[in-house]
Amino acid sequence: MAEPISTSGEPARIGSSNHRAGRYAPSPSGALHIGNLRTALLAWAFARAEGRPFVVRVEDIDDYKTRDFGLQQLEDLAALGLDWDGEVVWSSYRHAHYQQAIEQLTSAGLTYPCYCSRKDILEAPRAPHDPPGTYPGTCANLTEDERAERQATRDRPPAIRVRTNRAQVEVTDRLHPPQVQVLDDVVIQRFDGTPAYNLTVVVDDHLDGVGQVVRGDDLLPVTGRQIWLARHLGIPVPEYAHVPLVLNQAGQRLAKRDGAVTLADRLALGETVGDVIAAMATSLHHSPTRTAQAFLDAFNPTLLPRTPWVFA
Repeated sequence: MAEPISTSGEPARIGSSNHRAGRYAPSPSGALHIGNLRTALLAWAFARAEGRPFVVRVEDIDDYKTRDFGLQQLEDLAALGLDWDGEVVWSSYRHAHYQQAIEQLTSAGLTYPCYCSRKDILEAPRAPHDPPGTYPGTCANLTEDERAERQATRDRPPAIRVRTNRAQVEVTDRLHPPQVQVLDDVVIQRFDGTPAYNLTVVVDDHLDGVGQVVRGDDLLPVTGRQIWLARHLGIPVPEYAHVPLVLNQAGQRLAKRDGAVTLADRLALGETVGDVIAAMATSLHHSPTRTAQAFLDAFNPTLLPRTPWVFA
């Protein structure tokens, strides 16, 4: 077992191994829409119903995202009646921890530079059963001379991938049947030096003492990657509950471009926070309670739907 990454300088957030925290971790790319708020309500309810601490983390790794959006998101969560333990965590302060994790994986011989563009990957031959975008391992076994040649033809540094050797990882989930995911070689640092999501989320959850991850089921397909990374970093794997998404009328994942889908939008239409919570509760097969606390008091995970909610 690898030595776990250091948590030096990080605040303690858990009371015991049996009560590791739940969390909600939005990316500050804009105002939260109804789908985001619904997932936040569920993450909070799962944690609070089981006596877990609840952590809010703003995943502001990318420079093009702004702190202002993150602050707006926190205001929306508070307006909904959600509370959290400790200070809000901002991922942008954790680059040293991400670099430490990359160095740990590299020291274990698990990383290599990748010079491929997205176009290269899409056009590369791959196994018939692999979905588009699966990395075929083009740069996995290059010689030093071949790497130098590839670098000479590129105008940017390489990305860094981990060598998974097509590992098969079993993923268990509270809302989905167990599944085995076959991994390709995952990017952990992009060519611009930014640590990649699959790495940062694993490191962040460890630093925040997270033992329960409740999030949209669009992230279920990458969960095996995160389990693999956690195991090779020597840190605990949380339990997962991937909840159904909210879709628009066209059957696509809800987005802010779909119209009046944020809390501010709904309030501008004359609805109240209670109306919004009641709609979300009804979509989750619960009584149309009008406060977050009332939803929590009645919360029963066994009632939750397994199919998306089409938001009108």
